[in-house]
Amino acid sequence: MMDRKSFLFDLNGTMINDMEFHIDVWHDVLNNDLQAKLTRAEVRSHMYGRNQELLIRVFGDKRFTTEEADAISHQKEVKYQALYKPHLDLLPGLFAFLERAQRNKTKMAIGSAASLFNIDFALDNLNIRHYFEYIVSGDDVKNSKPHPETYLKGADLLQVEPASCIVFEDAPKGVEAALNAGMKCVVITSMHQENEFSEYNNILMFVEDYTDPRLTELL
Repeated sequence: MMDRKSFLFDLNGTMINDMEFHIDVWHDVLNNDLQAKLTRAEVRSHMYGRNQELLIRVFGDKRFTTEEADAISHQKEVKYQALYKPHLDLLPGLFAFLERAQRNKTKMAIGSAASLFNIDFALDNLNIRHYFEYIVSGDDVKNSKPHPETYLKGADLLQVEPASCIVFEDAPKGVEAALNAGMKCVVITSMHQENEFSEYNNILMFVEDYTDPRLTELL
């Protein structure tokens, strides 16, 4: 058994399996609205960090004003929520895992590059807000993952040492952010394969979802 740990959860691809919906909407917005002419694979490669950063990666930092990028970002998320809401659900086993962790008095927070608009959408429609003491969204940090700010801020809000936190992530840059924060990580293989994480030495285990019996070792 491990010493008592605190849990920090990414959201997209980690708690809800929605990344293909994000890709669908970005592919539509970037190509049909903004004429970027990107393949689906190219869109997928940009799927990390904040929306405004994605727009800079695709178009450079001169194409849109801050206000224009914010408006595009919001419109994209409105489309995403309408598309994904009928499918919105927790990954298998996560509800029971959160219940057990809460009964064990495990401190838990969310650390995501998603906007608070999208985090609220997920937490309130799934009725799981009460499991998390704090939320760190993309709106709350200056530096996106793989910078450790998101997870260090989560640990600070929980008033725990970074080394006592376990991060739940699905993306290599998220695992790198946990590594940079001095935290161990559980990887959910919802979007990326194990071989994509070979350079990181902070991974405790790879799991397909939260029904994996090895997760009980963390509780």
